[in-house]
Amino acid sequence: MAGGAREVLTLQLGHFAGFVGAHWWNQQDAALCAPSEAAAPPAELCPDVLYRAGRTPHGRETYTPRLILMDLKGSLSSLKQEGGLYGDAQLDAAIAWQGKLTTHKEELCPKNPYLQDLRSAEGVLSSDESSVRVWSDFLRVHLHPRSICMIHKYNHDGEAGRLEAFGQGESILKEPRYLEELEDRLHFYVEECDFLQGFQILCDLHNGFSGVGAKATELLQDEYSGRGIITWGLLPGPYSLREPQKNVFRLLNTAFGLVHMSAHSSLVCPLSLGRSLGLRPEPPVTFPHLQYDATLPFHCAAVLATTLDTVTVPYRLRSSPVSMAHLADLLNFSGKKVVTAAATIPFPLVPGQSLPDALVQLGGPAAWTPLSACGGPCGMRCFALSVVLRGLDGARHTSRLAPGTALPSPLHACTTGEDVLAQYLQQQEPRVRSSAHLLLAPCNVVPPYPRLFSPSLSQHGLVLDGSPPGAAVESIPVLGALCSSSTLSQTLGDLARDLSTLDVRRWASFLDAGVEQADVEEALEELGSLAQCYRGGDSLTD
Repeated sequence: MAGGAREVLTLQLGHFAGFVGAHWWNQQDAALCAPSEAAAPPAELCPDVLYRAGRTPHGRETYTPRLILMDLKGSLSSLKQEGGLYGDAQLDAAIAWQGKLTTHKEELCPKNPYLQDLRSAEGVLSSDESSVRVWSDFLRVHLHPRSICMIHKYNHDGEAGRLEAFGQGESILKEPRYLEELEDRLHFYVEECDFLQGFQILCDLHNGFSGVGAKATELLQDEYSGRGIITWGLLPGPYSLREPQKNVFRLLNTAFGLVHMSAHSSLVCPLSLGRSLGLRPEPPVTFPHLQYDATLPFHCAAVLATTLDTVTVPYRLRSSPVSMAHLADLLNFSGKKVVTAAATIPFPLVPGQSLPDALVQLGGPAAWTPLSACGGPCGMRCFALSVVLRGLDGARHTSRLAPGTALPSPLHACTTGEDVLAQYLQQQEPRVRSSAHLLLAPCNVVPPYPRLFSPSLSQHGLVLDGSPPGAAVESIPVLGALCSSSTLSQTLGDLARDLSTLDVRRWASFLDAGVEQADVEEALEELGSLAQCYRGGDSLTD
């Protein structure tokens, strides 16, 4: 691969982050392996931003994610901690050692039925998606031996030994064993970069990994000052009122995580298919052409990964890229370091329809589905906006009306797709500084991406009338947006109010993990300050 990429190092912290990350890397891999056509334009995204070239001890060239992931004991299933690309670390050590050896074998976990089925063409349609228990069940990408960092003091399965509180997570990276292991892996990846632009962090917000993320962002800010740090706080689908302790811990971890990670990140964006960060459960968000099961992390993570694959486009472009720091500067001003995400999955386009037609039909930002547990966009005031639309071929970018035909909207007068999108954003948010990117490349949704799409979609995600197509959906157009908006005033304020109603002393195990009453009061104050940043306020152009 060509050099000169502005590299990004990805950290995945937690099990749901592993689900989102597995879908993310599968989508990157699908894009790398997509068949190229002679007439196809040059690749718009630079994979070297996310991937590193290497070589095994036996001289085999490799291309693996520039990734550090942390998860708990029992989360790998049949996947080896060192991966399978560089051989068996224990076998290599045995070859180097000339003394007497005693071998003890442990039974391997059987491969998940879904992963086995994917190896046969017909299995993709017959396999049971509910059988996917852990993210390693469907990860199809080879990882570098230095990617996986296991936390053995806590268990993934069972009710005992769980990493469930913010303080537990913070304490992990206070232990020399885990801190030194993380620092060693950071140095390994960072020192081989030529133009490191920063770090993207996928972190569970609802459990003790919010504390791991807090310490990790603090470490990155201290050691790599000036680099971008964009943190995606991940929450699985809606929760049940029948689990009060889990719900209270979810609230506490989310509040502490947002406060601490926003203090040390360039930008923080919560991502969830739920509608609330607080104690009141809400039904999951819906999409007109998606049919997903909100109780399955495999499904929820696929939708969030597709959103990430779109909104992160600006700092992954091959030409005219926007750095992570510049993207953060666009959206983060006057203390507004928390942003919301929204998406239209898939972007609704019928055969023969142009982009101006589709945008007029779509309407305004209210037609985008919010994905930051911040409720609907009605009455929202936007302060800054970054939008990416991908998956439309060039012939659709502008209107194809016959000369002399009355123009349905000013969008139909634009001469390029970029102008169409910029004009649309200017119409919707006339006093807001916005950034827009239009890509030809769609989002890849080939297996093991779950079967979420309505039968009215074509193989490439177009909305069809009449009888459903026979081919499975392989790619889709997607619109994704990051927004600094006034909805965060209510969202963060509601989170603070829910926190203030709790008698944390009733949940002694949360305090026993290393958090004190004074820390709760400080988090309340910080949440109030964050909420105040988005209250009323003026846009950049006022």
